[in-house]
Amino acid sequence: MPVSNRPAQRHIAGMNWATLLIFVLGIANFAVGRAVFDNGHPLLVRLPPRSQTLGRRAALVSEFAVLFFALLLSVEGWPGYAFAYALYTAVNAGAAWLILSGRV
Repeated sequence: MPVSNRPAQRHIAGMNWATLLIFVLGIANFAVGRAVFDNGHPLLVRLPPRSQTLGRRAALVSEFAVLFFALLLSVEGWPGYAFAYALYTAVNAGAAWLILSGRV
């Protein structure tokens, strides 16, 4: 194996852990979102059914867009976005905890 290929292989291996981390955190974010919407929070229950449906879809689409672009950037050589997405997940989990525990 030529010496010049070794740094490229290390770079690819670095992208794999970031991509895997973002993927797993993305699953967690979708699960947290589902738990919040299925919770029956009084604020969500007061909305008309049409608004509830549109709100759920908008949340899923925006969550997918954030996940998609974080994965895309990590695969393109920006593994630092894994830490940014982890911070996003922590904030998301904190907000969900506030809603699910009845503090909000």
